Amino acid sequence: MYIIIVGAGKVGYHLARLLMAQGHEVMLIEKDRAKVNLLSFEFHEAIMEGDGSTVEVLKEAGTNRADVVVATTGNDEDNLVICQVAKLMFLRPRTIARVNNPRNEELFAGLGVDASVSGTKLINAIIQEQVRAGDMMIPLLTLKAGDIEIVEVELTRSSHIVKKKIKDLTLPPGSIFIAVIRGEEVIIPYGETEFQPEDKVLALVKRTSEQALRNML
Repeated sequence: MYIIIVGAGKVGYHLARLLMAQGHEVMLIEKDRAKVNLLSFEFHEAIMEGDGSTVEVLKEAGTNRADVVVATTGNDEDNLVICQVAKLMFLRPRTIARVNNPRNEELFAGLGVDASVSGTKLINAIIQEQVRAGDMMIPLLTLKAGDIEIVEVELTRSSHIVKKKIKDLTLPPGSIFIAVIRGEEVIIPYGETEFQPEDKVLALVKRTSEQALRNML
């Protein structure tokens, strides 16, 4: 599949890496020149500078042959415009948008965006369900474009990663941590994040790496 991702923030960056690791053709579009220059060492020809909400940039990226266009910027208005341009001007079959404000999900659906993903709404749903899973891993969402799942695991005191920092761990290929729920606090994990017993950890993982991640946890 050929997948265009607009926005090279954390979401776009990690999504692009996962999809490329699975063998998909990816083009990552980012308008911040400094970020493009930095990421070009990793993505080479798979990243380009430009405003992905414009017809010219989307045309240059080859949107006319894309299977999926994903808008992952931090601005809901930009994500909506990107999806609408891809849909109306290039007649792409599937558009997916990151929704930063869950109140906008209904608007996105009404304006033709095929799918929207709200991290806030997803995490809130998990908190409200109060799932007690022990050390079991629960699939929460499958992204059909790349056979990727978002899964949840609640850490026990015997977990291998308790009292360890993310920067000191070696994750299985195609897996990343995307959130840690500690009591009523939602933590966006980074290298210095140290895991604690009873943390609920959300991870984005390829199905082929799920068992390896389970073993590590």
